[in-house]
Amino acid sequence: MQLSNWGQYPEVNTTLHHVRTDEQARHILSSNPSLIARGLGRCYGDSALNDHAVLSSTCCDHLIDFDPATGVLVCEAGVCLATLLRIFVPRGWFLPVTPGTSQVTVGGAVASDVHGKNHHVAGTFCRHVLWIDLLSGEGNVLRCSPTENAELFQATCGGQGLTGIILRVAFRLVSISTAYIRQETVKTRNLEEIMDCFEHSAHWRYSVAWIDCLQTGAELGRSIMIRGEHADIVELDTIRTRAPLIAPDKFSFTVPINLPRFTLNTWSVKSFNAIYYGRHPEGTANRIVDLDSFFYPLDAVQKWNRIYGKRGFLQYQSVIPRAASLEGLTRILDRIARSGMGSFLAVLKLFGPQEENGGILSFPMEGYTLALDFPVKPATFSLLDELDAMVLDYGGRLYLTKDARMSRATFTRGYAKSIDQFRRIKTTWDPGMRFISLQSKRLGIGG
Repeated sequence: MQLSNWGQYPEVNTTLHHVRTDEQARHILSSNPSLIARGLGRCYGDSALNDHAVLSSTCCDHLIDFDPATGVLVCEAGVCLATLLRIFVPRGWFLPVTPGTSQVTVGGAVASDVHGKNHHVAGTFCRHVLWIDLLSGEGNVLRCSPTENAELFQATCGGQGLTGIILRVAFRLVSISTAYIRQETVKTRNLEEIMDCFEHSAHWRYSVAWIDCLQTGAELGRSIMIRGEHADIVELDTIRTRAPLIAPDKFSFTVPINLPRFTLNTWSVKSFNAIYYGRHPEGTANRIVDLDSFFYPLDAVQKWNRIYGKRGFLQYQSVIPRAASLEGLTRILDRIARSGMGSFLAVLKLFGPQEENGGILSFPMEGYTLALDFPVKPATFSLLDELDAMVLDYGGRLYLTKDARMSRATFTRGYAKSIDQFRRIKTTWDPGMRFISLQSKRLGIGG
């Protein structure tokens, strides 16, 4: 079958296997020269694609145990974050770290070591993982944790599925008293202002910014900061206090078809950016919003990836060390604006310090991360090659989960301190190089 991930690029002819048990997974592993595990396919590029076999975990979606005294949940890797939210938010629990979509499996969250709007205070998802059960390349189920098979645990966190098949995960949820966020927005005029706003928002649990990447001059990098805290019951209005942990149902719609390429152009992106920026009041504004509106606004648009047309799109996410971020992001945003290829889904976040003993290939480092979407076309690849060079010049790197095209040289420079250690661990636990993806072959990670 033809299979792609969320970016709809690249597409590969492969065999997709759905499994429900450890034994079925072990059988598929022994029956194929190589494979890669895949959850809901919400990584953007080719890290969950293999041209022999892809093993889907979505049928492994059982909750195994939950301790309400500690918040520790044990579940199968194919459980979707949206399912956890539906079950546990009404009971007063939330995810410790969440990406910008709830349509991600727990196994995928571990394999990508996802980050969220609270990295500066909570780190990545795997910081909250107690242990993982992993099916190794030799068919053994191994318990991995920060104290048991610790190196393999570190390689699996953010390892893009290259160390084995994640079967079960134990991690800790966080307690909440309402299903709402106290949100504050801040309108800023340029990149320097939004970075200053981030620096003065460290006491907020959550912070993120939409950034207009088509502006130049004095308005280069104009942005809307969105920051928030979990709302207490006393902050809710009378109606909401009647059921503080039950948010109203959300309206959603589906993009029915892949849209024509001409619908996304410089004019349409500039128009969207002007409208979005203009609808926010000057200065700061406060309101109470539900969790979905704050964390997952794009989940209300089903199949939004079709906006970019049948050729698909590339998501480009980089991080630059904090000290070099102003200069580096200024160069990057200026180059994008001059290209006329700006992204209307442009997100800026500030990462906290890199975690000790974190995932070996985990993406975050202390600094600013910028995520952008670009339609697949020849000019896009040329532009992104230029941006790669800028990111590397400032000591940064790219996010593997979002990548579909970076070169081996770019990967090697960006992850220079981690590659040899990761390869050594992979070779130890997967000597037959059974876990291979299109990305791992392209980048020379292993296999």
